[in-house]
Amino acid sequence: MVTQARIRPAELGLVEKLGQLNWALVVAVGLLGSIGYLVLYSAGGGSHEPWAWRHGIRLAFGLCVMMAVALFDIRFWFRWAYVVYAVAFVMLLGVEVAGALNKGAQRWIDLGLFQLQPSEVMKVGLVLCLARYFHSAYLDEVKRLFFLAVPLAAIALPAVLVLKQPDLGTSLMLIACGAALLFLAGVRLWKFALAIGAVTAALPIAWASLHDYQRQRVLTFLDPETDPLGAGYHIIQSKIALGSGGIWGKGFLQGSQAQLSFLPEKQTDFAFTMLAEETGFVGAVVVLLLCLSVIALCLVVALRCNHQFGRLLAMGIAVNFFLYVMINVAMVTGLIPVVGVPLPMISYGGTAMLTTLFGFGLVLSIDVHYTTNIPRFPTDL
Repeated sequence: MVTQARIRPAELGLVEKLGQLNWALVVAVGLLGSIGYLVLYSAGGGSHEPWAWRHGIRLAFGLCVMMAVALFDIRFWFRWAYVVYAVAFVMLLGVEVAGALNKGAQRWIDLGLFQLQPSEVMKVGLVLCLARYFHSAYLDEVKRLFFLAVPLAAIALPAVLVLKQPDLGTSLMLIACGAALLFLAGVRLWKFALAIGAVTAALPIAWASLHDYQRQRVLTFLDPETDPLGAGYHIIQSKIALGSGGIWGKGFLQGSQAQLSFLPEKQTDFAFTMLAEETGFVGAVVVLLLCLSVIALCLVVALRCNHQFGRLLAMGIAVNFFLYVMINVAMVTGLIPVVGVPLPMISYGGTAMLTTLFGFGLVLSIDVHYTTNIPRFPTDL
């Protein structure tokens, strides 16, 4: 950890900035990615093919991106916050026009060498956008309903586009992360109560607008045994694998549910289940504590920052990471319906990993430049 006696960021060179990085956060994130490599190696049956080696390359590249982002002055990201959001939004529109189909969903843009999932980019873009918007706001302005029209639109528009792909899990994450930032910015609780009441009243309409497979997921969540070989298969196998792991697990490469391919999507949505089967309750708790430490380190950065943009940005990245972990773990343990949200840094997936590391790079940038002052109004920069 760094101390309060550090040199001002404006006076720092490259080497000094590297020395003042929050290395505890870097190490924690790197450990999570390394655990993901081992999980995917096991998912491949003790082989680097087809997932582990790609995960390793993406992890190495993503860590370089994270470090590069951290070295940029936080004022640079403040200036470009709206641009990042706009680019992510345009890419979401591009998915509607020319998105690539995969397993019946249109969520990716095919760039030749790889497929990009714009909804993952939007998670960081939304946090940047809202952090900048509320940076210049006075508390009296935040209390006005009209003032909230812009951030509400910034949340709702991409959420609707993502829901159309269809991707219910990511759409809900965007709404939840946006709502958390509104709360952190000072929006009154009665407005949230009003919104919750409106959503509750609209549930019948929302239920009717869901796709058949999404409604089936909800029904399966309520009673998986109604279709044990169909819609309920995923969650039933996940619970069997979790229970069979016991306290200490079956051992690396020894998980029968995963190794014998009873566990579906073991490299993506159910990577945590596979980890828990092989390392048991102890291994699962260790990984969750590591995730908790990452969130705590992000919140420490937010608390030590002296401007609203950095505080909201660091807390927004922490909330986004928390939602990833909470939804994935709740999903594979049967606490919520299966919504297709990966476990960050561990599940196989390029865009999710790179955007997560990009977000952590922003947190590191805030910490390195924690003494930098960002004026309330951009014209003063």
